Amino acid sequence: MAVQQNKRSPSKRNMRRAHDFLSNPPLASEPTTGETHRRHHISPNGFYRGKKVVATKNDE
Repeated sequence: MAVQQNKRSPSKRNMRRAHDFLSNPPLASEPTTGETHRRHHISPNGFYRGKKVVATKNDE
């Protein structure tokens, strides 16, 4: 049976739980394709702020 060696203070307990209350990351929609993506990230089709920045497999 696991027995703690020292009592964990409420401050340390709350620091451990800090990530439990994070909200979902904000999403943005790409103006050219209408896709939703994380803000400050490229869309799945390789667009960023209305411009094609990365070539994808679907490109010819």
